[in-house]
Amino acid sequence: MHDAARAPFIHHGTPAFRQTNLALFAAGFATFGLLYCVQPLMPEFSRDYGVSAAGSALSLSLTTGVLAVAMLFAGALSDAWGRKSVMVASLLSSALLVLVTAVMPNWTALLVVRTLLGLTLSGLPAVAMTYLGEEMHVESIGLGMGLYISGSAVGGMGGRLITGVLADFFGWRAGVMVVGVIGVLAGAIFWRALPPSRHFVAQPLRWRLVAGRFAGMFHDRGLPWLFVEGFLLLGAFVTVYNYLGYRLLAAPYNLSQAVVGLIFGIYLVGTFSSAWMGHLAGKLGRRKVLWTAFALMLAGVALTMCRPLPLIMLGIVAVTFGFFGGHSIVSSWVGRRAGAAKAQASSVYLFCYYMGSSVAGASGGLFYASHGWQGVALFVGALVLAGLLIALRLVRLAPLVNVATPPMPMSRGAMP
Repeated sequence: MHDAARAPFIHHGTPAFRQTNLALFAAGFATFGLLYCVQPLMPEFSRDYGVSAAGSALSLSLTTGVLAVAMLFAGALSDAWGRKSVMVASLLSSALLVLVTAVMPNWTALLVVRTLLGLTLSGLPAVAMTYLGEEMHVESIGLGMGLYISGSAVGGMGGRLITGVLADFFGWRAGVMVVGVIGVLAGAIFWRALPPSRHFVAQPLRWRLVAGRFAGMFHDRGLPWLFVEGFLLLGAFVTVYNYLGYRLLAAPYNLSQAVVGLIFGIYLVGTFSSAWMGHLAGKLGRRKVLWTAFALMLAGVALTMCRPLPLIMLGIVAVTFGFFGGHSIVSSWVGRRAGAAKAQASSVYLFCYYMGSSVAGASGGLFYASHGWQGVALFVGALVLAGLLIALRLVRLAPLVNVATPPMPMSRGAMP
């Protein structure tokens, strides 16, 4: 404990900062490529397996639902087993499962493997947030979190783009196989590049203490609202992209699967917005910047209700920019308010975040079946509007007075 307290924090501009961001960029790239590579394939699944849009969405919703629950425990396991070891095992096992997905013979088998993927993936996102919260200097955590989320944006785009385009030429199985191979390579880069933890102190698994720290977070005036923001952010974002392909493949647009896959290149704006808005929030204050991300998403959803394709694309750009910026702000804010309970706070935040994807992503299919895209847009608009109102409430949230300096290791039962 004493040595950990004296170890320096990772500051931007240092070799350790560059190594950390290379590793976490690779991890984010792989994790979200592996998770979301099936999203542009949902119309293909509907055709191949004869399932509805809502049924096809289970290929993603089951994964994110299991992921959400499993992440509640991933943080506690990393407290005992170490941050890096849990993340490496998570990443490599997940890449292998995606390779297996490509050879599954029927829809039920595919869903079983995608469900297992949610379990194995859980070890990386929550623990990565915890690692950054422990190891980054307070002045660098916003930028570090933004760069990690940038890797997530590129991975989410790359996984979708690869499978979407290759499905037109070689079939969807070839696209999924390529994403799995990339995941294995990214896992190897992560393993070699990530610096070992310097502020982590291993703790035995004490489930009663863990449960107490989970409960203690809900006494904070800000954390529960930030958890809800995570649910609304990803729920709205995933719902838009889940059903966008169905709309654009149909009349009057009649786009090809390859062209729809290329639309996921819009994710590139997330690589900029997450880092830029995260850094801006670090300078101006998160409570002063977060609401603008939701306002931008709301404007983007409204544009997608227009008929001209350029306006739809502009709306998707606005939704994507606002989502990645908002997620960067909220996720780093959770780490700052959680104090010694960073692992548990990250787990609860990401539980809510991925439950948003699972619940809203599947529910959007019912709106699409009954009212087409206009129904989806109104559903998503309601989610984003709720997020905007909460963000405006958080403007008045009083800051914690004991996190002005880099967080030092605290006793495992202490709360800020």
